[in-house]
Amino acid sequence: QVPPARCALFDPAFSAREAAALRALGLCLLPENEEGKHGVEGAATLFYMVHCGKALYNNLLWSNWSPAALSKLVIVGNSFRGIEERLLSRILERDYSYIAKVLKGVEEVALPSHPRYLDTFNDTSVHWFPLDKLQELSPEVWDFVEEPMYQDCEDLEIIRKGE
Repeated sequence: QVPPARCALFDPAFSAREAAALRALGLCLLPENEEGKHGVEGAATLFYMVHCGKALYNNLLWSNWSPAALSKLVIVGNSFRGIEERLLSRILERDYSYIAKVLKGVEEVALPSHPRYLDTFNDTSVHWFPLDKLQELSPEVWDFVEEPMYQDCEDLEIIRKGE
């Protein structure tokens, strides 16, 4: 069982009342909008990121861009395969390059759909990154570590710092 103090949360849409309630439950609220750029710092970490924008997933991957760090990550969120299917490959590679580069190193299992909420959680999957699969990727994949900027991205689905 994970102690509440080890559960870090952030949503730029949290109201003051919501934040106070979460703190009262003993949960840790991150002090600022990291735009998904949160490192696992060597510990196995579960990220619950349902209905998040593609840039948040891309930023999370970038901030943990090594086989050692990614192998400690589990993401419950939008299907990476679904993202790949819905985006033109040139857009995926230009705007969300870390998602594009890790597709061959990720395992993904769709969560079962609920008949009452077919349109709500229909694209939710559990993602994990087996170390052996990550190590099979070409060494060049790990060389490029430029921070994502999204200046050409037309449909950026995140709340940026300071917004």
